[in-house]
Amino acid sequence: MTNIQTPPARAERPEARPAQDAPRPSARDRGTRLLATLFLAPTIIGIVVFTVVPIVGSVVLSLFHWNVIDSPRFAGAANYGAVFGDETVLVSFRNTLVFMVIAVALQLLVALALALTLNGRMPVWLRSVFRSAFFFPLVLSAASISVVMKYLFNQDFGVVNWLLGFVGIAPVPWLTSENAAMATVVLVYVWQQFGFSFLLFVGGLNNIPKEIHEAAALDGATGLRKHLSVTLPLLSPTLLVASVVGIINALQVFEQPYVLTNGGPGDSTRTVVMVIYETAFEQLRFGEASAVGVLLFVLIMAVTALQFRLSRRFVHYQ
Repeated sequence: MTNIQTPPARAERPEARPAQDAPRPSARDRGTRLLATLFLAPTIIGIVVFTVVPIVGSVVLSLFHWNVIDSPRFAGAANYGAVFGDETVLVSFRNTLVFMVIAVALQLLVALALALTLNGRMPVWLRSVFRSAFFFPLVLSAASISVVMKYLFNQDFGVVNWLLGFVGIAPVPWLTSENAAMATVVLVYVWQQFGFSFLLFVGGLNNIPKEIHEAAALDGATGLRKHLSVTLPLLSPTLLVASVVGIINALQVFEQPYVLTNGGPGDSTRTVVMVIYETAFEQLRFGEASAVGVLLFVLIMAVTALQFRLSRRFVHYQ
């Protein structure tokens, strides 16, 4: 008889185990999440109510004609056409850009120079005094400072011209000459704003290890060469933050030129925010004012995006 061989039994596959359910969050985890949500809620609500809603509202309002008294009338892009055809608006954008370049450059330069000076050998108590003194103008109202400065820079009875008279310099028309007026607005703005950048630079310098400077000194890098080759590259992240904040604030300048010169003489110191204020609250053209505000918002976003784009090449992280 022929033996019939039975095929070998196939290996049984292991039965698939049911996937384990994800562990449910405990009561403690749920309480922690709820507490975190409660803490974040005021900030989120504030951002939505005071930032997101006004931005969306301005974009919508820029498409309408509205003078508060009558009902809004849809205008489409007519407000933007009127803005680009208004010489005063174009001049205000030019003034704002010129002001931004000069003021931010001077603000960063003064703040960095003072931070490097205080970072040297100096008693701790004296360093604290200087830090408080440099930061103090920032906590004051820009309008109140501008009122005081308007008297100090007055051509006829101002203290600044009175002091210049002791060295034989004729009275300078600080607030009535086109070039001098812009320079005065820049000086007042920088005097109040440089304290913020100064504190950023002080913190950034304190985070640079001393060993790096000691190694650079052994290699022969001293003085200006040390700061250009070692300090500035290591301080570049702080410089980025200070420049971004400084440019955003400078593009929205209002109090200093409004109080000091009211945009004059002529339109030499009129800024974009001043045009928005005058168009909306003096001329009751809220649609055109919103269109100018939208354009300023786009400008700020574009400049900020350009800064972060350039930071990939010039900013060095440790």
